[in-house]
Amino acid sequence: MSYSRGSRYESRSPYRRSSYSRYRSRSRSVDSSDAENPGNNLYVTGLSTRITDRDLEKHFSTEGEVIDASIVHDPWTRESRGFGFVTMATVKEADRCIKYLDRSVLEGRVITVEKAKRRRGRTPTPGKYLGTKSSRGKWS
Repeated sequence: MSYSRGSRYESRSPYRRSSYSRYRSRSRSVDSSDAENPGNNLYVTGLSTRITDRDLEKHFSTEGEVIDASIVHDPWTRESRGFGFVTMATVKEADRCIKYLDRSVLEGRVITVEKAKRRRGRTPTPGKYLGTKSSRGKWS
């Protein structure tokens, strides 16, 4: 018995690879217009765990007006995760930060600066399994 292409035995996995799949966004949102970066929000990596929001703001203020600077912390340990976000006043200032502060040294570590991919974070998950209930009334 041979199975031809398109038969009912073909895998219908949603994870089937195609030539463009690895370059597509993994975001679940249908309309990503609210997730676009106007150009003044920067993603900063390579930060030391000793860096504070104030240190980050001070470092970026050399290239323009900083609207907001925040370091992402682990919610349980409260330790820095080594990256953060800086919002500059204008796109021109943000471009200047990318040009002059990318690969610069802050607290003995080389940091990288690039435009952030999303403007706001993803919505949090509920923290529990919301699958189907079994016949006994318990979650399976």
